[in-house]
Amino acid sequence: MDNFQTVLRFFLNQKSTIGYSCMALLTIGGERAFSMVSFQCPCNHDQNFAYGLTFLLGPAVVLLVLGLFFSSRLWRLYTGCCLNPMKLCPRGNCCNCLRAFTSIFTRACVAPIMWLSVALLNGTFYECSVSGLDDNLVVDLFCKNKTLKCREELARVPCDRSKLSKDERMELLLMFRAQSQILGWCIVILAAVVGLLGTCCKNCRSKVSYLQLTFWKRYMQKEKERFDDYATKLAERNLHSFFENKNPDPFTFPDHKAWEEISAHYTFSRSEQCYSTLQRYVERSDRDFSLEKRPVMELEDGIPMI
Repeated sequence: MDNFQTVLRFFLNQKSTIGYSCMALLTIGGERAFSMVSFQCPCNHDQNFAYGLTFLLGPAVVLLVLGLFFSSRLWRLYTGCCLNPMKLCPRGNCCNCLRAFTSIFTRACVAPIMWLSVALLNGTFYECSVSGLDDNLVVDLFCKNKTLKCREELARVPCDRSKLSKDERMELLLMFRAQSQILGWCIVILAAVVGLLGTCCKNCRSKVSYLQLTFWKRYMQKEKERFDDYATKLAERNLHSFFENKNPDPFTFPDHKAWEEISAHYTFSRSEQCYSTLQRYVERSDRDFSLEKRPVMELEDGIPMI
């Protein structure tokens, strides 16, 4: 049992690393599936560029949108801001909100960057898109010191329907693939350097020590777990009352204002030993407990409100 707890604790501590590793494997598998099953380069000057670029950038855009859509931090920050715009900039300070949006967007960019890196390192989409360019600079780069037929047959090179000799076609394909892989490695290196510099800058400007930051993260994880426990208790209480056909046990609810306050974006402050908006709220000396002890949900304008 102790060994199981040790293994479980290890996986919980490394869940970010494991999550990113799984994301990388899924990205590689998805790219290979797209290349082998659905991607068929049309091999003409009019469609190659648009077709190849769509397969290269389209999935990256979809992954970015999905990353933002499934970000709980984004919805926590954004929900209700149309009715209360000051929620985005509490006390008139929009810098913290901007930093939060930047952090959310950066995390959402991980999957698209992985897709672009894998797709470019493979080279299939890049070969199709670049072979359809009519720009003289691009054509001159690939067909330098070659016959006029190279310009005419460039768009057919990725499909093995070119009238060029086998050696000329293989030389062009190797040039396409080399450029694609160079771009792919540039994205990987740039993302790694920016990630390292961003993490160093964030930790360097941190208002808390490393151990306190670790404690903060552990606390937020435990707070979320206990938050889910209360939802479980309420569901069990309601189901028990329904199936046993008797009055439910008393269960107090916070008021709507309290929910709004604990849902706000949290910024650590040295002046107070608080690790979340929830802790900041419960340790306030001016709390009105009479408003919080509401045993039932009431209806306000026909809408269930807590």
